[in-house]
Amino acid sequence: MSEQGKGSASTSTAAPAPGSDTYKGWLFKWTNYLKGYQRRWFVLSNGLLSYYRTQAEMAHTCRGTINLATAHIDTEDACNIVLSSGGRTYHLKASTEVERQRWVTALELAKAKAIRMMNDQSDDSGDEEPTSQTDRSEIQGTLKVLVNKLDDLSTCNDLIAKHGAALQRSLSELEGLKVPLDGGEKIKAVNERATLFRITSNAMINACRDFLDLAESHSRRLQRALQYEREQRTHLEETIEQLAKQHNSLERAWREAPTHASSTPSAPTTSQNLVSDAEHAKHTQKLHHSGYLSSRNIGSERVNKEDASDEDEDTEYFDAMDDSTEFITVTASESTQHKRSQSNLSGASGGQASNSNQEDHMSPICNDVSAKEPVRCRQRRTQIPDKPNYSLNLWSIMKNCIGKELSKIPMPVNFNEPLSMLQRLTEDLEYHELLDKAARCESSLEQMCLVAAFSVSSYSTTVHRTAKPFNPLLGETYELDRLEEFGYRSLCEQVSHHPPAAAHHVISRRGWTLRQEITIASKFRGKYLSIMPLGVIHLHFHSSGNHYVWRKVTSTVHNIIVGRLWIDQSGDIEIINHTTKETCQLKFIPYSYFSRDVPRKVTGVVADSKGQAHYILSGTWDEKMESAKIIQSSEGASGSEGKQKTVYQTLPPKLLWKKYPLPENAENMYYFSSLALVLNEPEDGVALTDSRLRPDQRLMEDGRWDEANVEKQRLEEKQRAVRRRREAEATGALHEGRDYEGYQPLWFHQRRESITGETNFVYKGGYWESKEREDWSMCPEIF
Repeated sequence: MSEQGKGSASTSTAAPAPGSDTYKGWLFKWTNYLKGYQRRWFVLSNGLLSYYRTQAEMAHTCRGTINLATAHIDTEDACNIVLSSGGRTYHLKASTEVERQRWVTALELAKAKAIRMMNDQSDDSGDEEPTSQTDRSEIQGTLKVLVNKLDDLSTCNDLIAKHGAALQRSLSELEGLKVPLDGGEKIKAVNERATLFRITSNAMINACRDFLDLAESHSRRLQRALQYEREQRTHLEETIEQLAKQHNSLERAWREAPTHASSTPSAPTTSQNLVSDAEHAKHTQKLHHSGYLSSRNIGSERVNKEDASDEDEDTEYFDAMDDSTEFITVTASESTQHKRSQSNLSGASGGQASNSNQEDHMSPICNDVSAKEPVRCRQRRTQIPDKPNYSLNLWSIMKNCIGKELSKIPMPVNFNEPLSMLQRLTEDLEYHELLDKAARCESSLEQMCLVAAFSVSSYSTTVHRTAKPFNPLLGETYELDRLEEFGYRSLCEQVSHHPPAAAHHVISRRGWTLRQEITIASKFRGKYLSIMPLGVIHLHFHSSGNHYVWRKVTSTVHNIIVGRLWIDQSGDIEIINHTTKETCQLKFIPYSYFSRDVPRKVTGVVADSKGQAHYILSGTWDEKMESAKIIQSSEGASGSEGKQKTVYQTLPPKLLWKKYPLPENAENMYYFSSLALVLNEPEDGVALTDSRLRPDQRLMEDGRWDEANVEKQRLEEKQRAVRRRREAEATGALHEGRDYEGYQPLWFHQRRESITGETNFVYKGGYWESKEREDWSMCPEIF
């Protein structure tokens, strides 16, 4: 049974001319013998002819679509168009013959284009690379558009030839006329042919104009791309020249060493010891995007002493941390460093002879940072119930959203892990022994290295932790009392709900105090979620008086909509010792599919108050951090952008921090670390507002998720009721003209920080005294 229909496109000025990518208008479509032809709105776009009852229906309801790539176009009389596709026939009618011819021309052009696109897709189906670069795809797309426009011109040319021949035949017949009556009909036919020829010519002209505009537009873009490639080539040439100069400088410095002939029997050849110039150029071009770059040498063949270079298998190259400078670091071997200790090479701290060796890279009291001191530990749990394999019922979430405000939609615990944000904040202390070692350091620069390693270690637990922690209730607290075991006490409190903010205070009898106030800001960007912790971390060492300040980097959760969730950390951390004005610049390099760098890479530089670099830091935020002491620096050649490059020679790197292995069966326990497993372990004597006593969190940990969802909704509604009551009290006080004091945290109060000038929540005391008295009468009932 064929469906028939037709519509007439009125000559609307809004409809583009034939040859454009889109053509719209009214046509009459044959429906059935009862209703006959009905007026429909037709839209021709991308090789598809769609029709609607009205123009307003375009936003929601399409009555039918015809694929012109497989359709046959025919004409019955002066105003009719017949389309056949997939066994169905559509009868359309235009209001005038001129209007019909416009549609026929547009349909023929669209059909030709659709056939070409189908053939191109068939030809290219197996040739495209899944990882093609953006620039190459863009150029291919541009060329394809230009080719399509050129094919449009070819199609218009064929139509012009066809209608021109018909016009010529009509003129020939007109010349042979003898009967006046026939002359009138022939003259009418000539006029119609001339009209069709004019319409087709206009289409040809429009197609030519489109082709010209596209060609001019893309020509300018190609010129800019060509100019960029020329600049990149110049940059690479300058980089190779600079590397060659640095190579010669290092080789000359080694040859001038007075004792090298007698103390070094053999060394790698220069050509094998250094990475090739082309490889260096490729790596150097990536430095501007990824921070430091490390390239180990690949030479192994030994030659005579006279041809040896001063670099060995431990050679590393680093790019500068600061955007304004770039440098390369060369790691000295033990024998080379012993020789240099006898020479007059200047140290990094100011021109004095360096007599340090590998053992003085870190003072003895700070040297062993990985070993733990023997402590008296109570037996704590090593596992929690396995995570249930519950599927997430999206419909159950959607039906709870009906008729509710967005802020009141209860999110199920399926998205959570059985810890609160306060407990996640406490996890920063997993590697507290770094601060214990730092407190015993006599050198503030060595202390800075350990503080930097501590700031990086706080992210090591996040690599597999894609679930979100519970949002703390206003007034919720969490304590971690490890005074007898590790010498510190930690207290967190949720001090604000809008915006959510938590205050944290830790004091250790091993010589340090840490405090922070963190507010979480997040932005959903379609495919990923950016989590930006706002706030400052303060660390104070009691004996030296050194006061360190830094901020956290941005965490990004990828594949929010589709795919497997994974987390990345990116951004810069500047750690400042406000006592000595020493600084550490850390760079968390974001993951890139095309990068050759190690994933989750972190690099950094420790400098004194004058900006003189003393240590290079490198590692990954999920595994380990190392430091290398700088023993010599020399100025290199300027780069292509006028930036001065410096060559640093360092001692071999020393381990600062290494991540503890995860407990057995961690993949079924939310990937919790050993510390995370005990954070929610019940303890006696904690405050009534402690996160361990939160019922929905406890139910989730026990695997009773349905009950946890019910309890979570009850707690959230209770918190909303308390907030509405406070708002009503504030409104009443305002109407009565009296002051109203809003919510005040129980254990923290706001004070202006003299160092940063910011107003932060700081611990005001009293919590541990209340715990000793076992008096929690002042705590609100929030659960």
